[in-house]
Amino acid sequence: MEKPHEIRVVIADDHPIFRQGLRQVLEAGAGITVVGEAADGASAIALIDSLKPDVAILDIDMPVKNGFAVAKHIHDEQSQTASIFLTMYREGDALNRALEFGVRGYVLKDGAVGEIVSAVKAVAAGKHHLSPALSGLLVDRMARLSALTEGHPGLKSLTPTERRVLVLIAEKKTTKQIAADLFVSPRTIDNHRASICAKLDLQGSNALLKFALEHKADLL
Repeated sequence: MEKPHEIRVVIADDHPIFRQGLRQVLEAGAGITVVGEAADGASAIALIDSLKPDVAILDIDMPVKNGFAVAKHIHDEQSQTASIFLTMYREGDALNRALEFGVRGYVLKDGAVGEIVSAVKAVAAGKHHLSPALSGLLVDRMARLSALTEGHPGLKSLTPTERRVLVLIAEKKTTKQIAADLFVSPRTIDNHRASICAKLDLQGSNALLKFALEHKADLL
């Protein structure tokens, strides 16, 4: 029977044999219980919304909705569920997108057996876990961000909402789309745009979009 202090986990992966093996590894670790499994992203979202697990372990490549869509849903709903990507993707772009959507753990499948239990416990405690093999990507990302901030010191003064708006602008979303994503009015987004331009000393009708597109990889 599930104990109150156990970390409740949902697994989403379209390979049933992999899910079975992962469940065995997780439940062999003290204090972890798998409360649900999903074979596609849509089912994963339904499980997460209904069961409200502490941690969701997501594959990136899944039918219907992929892992990014599930992570975005968790992020947008401001869910208390912490997400972990368990994937074969080693590219920086995938890691950057994962971090943008609030993913707290990024574990490579070839190291899953040795890492996944500690990753689950870390993210459940509010920490981050990144596979050691990817540490170089994170160092590079932090270096790029540091260089960008040095060249544009106004970035330090952006509020979390303004930074989120800047990222969404980099995704070529319109004011109306950004407003819908953030559940605010288009007028509020226009005010955020004006504030960002003032802090970054950007002038001209397309200056903000140009800046966002040029530095998209560094903003995530």
